[in-house]
Amino acid sequence: MTPDLLRSLLQGTAEAVIAQAEHLTALDQAIGDGDHGINMKRGLENVLADLENITAKPPAEALKAVGMTMVMKVGGASGPLYGTLAVTLGKEWPTDDELDSAKLGQMLAASIEALKKRGKADLGAKTMLDVLAPVQQALEANKSMTEISAIAQQAAEATIPMRATRGRASFLGDRSIGHMDPGAYSSALIIQTICQLLEEKS
Repeated sequence: MTPDLLRSLLQGTAEAVIAQAEHLTALDQAIGDGDHGINMKRGLENVLADLENITAKPPAEALKAVGMTMVMKVGGASGPLYGTLAVTLGKEWPTDDELDSAKLGQMLAASIEALKKRGKADLGAKTMLDVLAPVQQALEANKSMTEISAIAQQAAEATIPMRATRGRASFLGDRSIGHMDPGAYSSALIIQTICQLLEEKS
């Protein structure tokens, strides 16, 4: 992966999430603390502010730097979770910088396991894991970027009828049913943006 491509992916995903910050906050107001959009915006604005320094590093170290920024600058539950995701992807990055769908699938599988431990959650709990898991399976199956983007969207929508069993939303019990999980939405948005950018670059 070239520094230019990494910069494009980081900038594109950050700008996409920041643009949807109000919608993320609205989703979180329904079943959470109402701060997911605000927190993600703050963290990603810090990533953008330090983008030149971050992308001057090798990709593995750049992802770790993004992760640490998210941990330090994003409040709420999402900071540690997105930080764990980025740091683990950095740790799993191939030493030869050669990526394919299978390797990305392996990297995401390791990240999912790290998130399960960090968040003490599993699939079906109405969290970002419910988006990341089907995307990971799609990568291992060598699906196209267009297919993966659609899978991410469908997976986020599939959290609407779920009953939350982890996080603030779990306190609502059955009242969490009928609302999309904010973390699932932001995860899907990031994945869809990456897929779109990679399609444009290919």
